[in-house]
Amino acid sequence: RGALYVTSWSVATSNESEPVEFPNSVKLSNNYPNPFNPQTKIKFENPEATEVSLEVYNITGQQIRSLVAGEVRASGSHEVTFDASDLPTGMYVYRLSTEYGTQVKKMMLIK
Repeated sequence: RGALYVTSWSVATSNESEPVEFPNSVKLSNNYPNPFNPQTKIKFENPEATEVSLEVYNITGQQIRSLVAGEVRASGSHEVTFDASDLPTGMYVYRLSTEYGTQVKKMMLIK
């Protein structure tokens, strides 16, 4: 299984008052609910059909699940349910990878 190592979290800010649009980007939303027990929904949007991978990692970087494994997804909004019934309480990271780049977010499982 693959490993994910998160060394830092950063947030880019802008002083521009107008929103900047990135037509060829994918949007990964925060999971809902968060914290969750035992299921949560992860949503993402892609501007056109593209190959998508969505994986879940524990806080030590071990891959726990592959929710979407290199599947081509049509343009639009997509929702995946993550069932963590068999996992212990803790912080998890989910990573969305496409040809447009990779996005990572955190989620908390509380039992």
